[in-house]
Amino acid sequence: MLLCLPGDLGSGKTKFTEGILSYFGLENEISSPTFTIVNEYEKNDVKIFHFDVYRLADVTEFYEIGGEEYFENGICLVEWGELIKEALPKKYLHITFEKDENDENVRILKVDTTLKRWEDYFENFKC
Repeated sequence: MLLCLPGDLGSGKTKFTEGILSYFGLENEISSPTFTIVNEYEKNDVKIFHFDVYRLADVTEFYEIGGEEYFENGICLVEWGELIKEALPKKYLHITFEKDENDENVRILKVDTTLKRWEDYFENFKC
């Protein structure tokens, strides 16, 4: 499973990832992969890979670290994933993060999916 997480700095991508990791009981494990490109986590045989590809010069660097091999081996959360779009598999969940102009504590998430099984759910989802 791949989640592509584009959005401006400070828009909530890492906080969102913290929420997913906390679901797996890994809330005390998270650190931003800004300088390491990818952090790896595992809980109960579930592998989670948290990427931050912001500092990559181009998609070639992603291929050089074998980045696409992670996509087949667990849950992948890719901050700034739009920067490596050509390396992404055909099916993934795309969640764009935006800051609310009226309230600095509110974020707007726009979900786009290439996965048919999720289309109906997100089409009617409101919170």
